[in-house]
Amino acid sequence: MVRVLATGTFELLHPGHLLYLEEAKKLGDELFVIVGRDVNVRKRKRMPIISEEQRLKMVSALKVVDKAMLGSEEDMYEPLYSIKPDIIAIGYDQGFDERSLERGLRERGFNSKVIRIKEHDSNAFCKVEAIIKHISKLVEVEKWKKNVD
Repeated sequence: MVRVLATGTFELLHPGHLLYLEEAKKLGDELFVIVGRDVNVRKRKRMPIISEEQRLKMVSALKVVDKAMLGSEEDMYEPLYSIKPDIIAIGYDQGFDERSLERGLRERGFNSKVIRIKEHDSNAFCKVEAIIKHISKLVEVEKWKKNVD
């Protein structure tokens, strides 16, 4: 059994998330997903819109996912000791350097192969930031329309 691990925030689930997870699943037999913790999302991106428990529930419900769990608040490698992934699939836009990540894995005793999923949908609404921007613009347009009427 080849166990694949994918990670992410998975906020405002969109087609890009699904494509990433489907491509990751093709690399093996089981797909485990680590959902980023709220504290880490705040450090790396912004204040989360959807709580970690809700994001975990949504990812867990996806047919392509065999098991989803929350990540560690302190050490990103911690969950790997129980998962024991053969492959770690990283998204096309995730800020990991494959070689550095593999070095970090080796230092901790993992022989996992790191594979970047290059397949992605260039649709503007396959990134959370683009979705947030679009919603903000729609809200501004509606406010403007109310003031004009």
